[in-house]
Amino acid sequence: QVQLVESGGGLVQAGGSLRLSCAASGRTFSSYIMGWFRQAPGKEREFVAAIRWSGANTYYADSVKGRFTISRDNAKNTVYLQMNSLKPEDTAVYYCAAAVVWSMLKESYNYWGQGTQVTVSS
Repeated sequence: QVQLVESGGGLVQAGGSLRLSCAASGRTFSSYIMGWFRQAPGKEREFVAAIRWSGANTYYADSVKGRFTISRDNAKNTVYLQMNSLKPEDTAVYYCAAAVVWSMLKESYNYWGQGTQVTVSS
């Protein structure tokens, strides 16, 4: 069982940066693949980024590649999403999630946080 709690969201101007954190409980955190997803009003929840347990492999949605960076600190049971060069279209509720398989599909993720709001003003 893994419990996830996101933090770090807020209001930022276009071009700005935010760093999201996701704190996990559970002794087996390091064995899970961690992902970030986002959901804008009226839209489906979409994949943003994922990272393997070792941190050696990452994958990004095309829309955030080169601007967002996912990382993890297994000693702190925390995964991060550094978001730079933010755009108004990045506005959404951001969720972290844990999976046992390498996947970009939200259906593959077993555990979810409650989400944190990111709003980018133009």
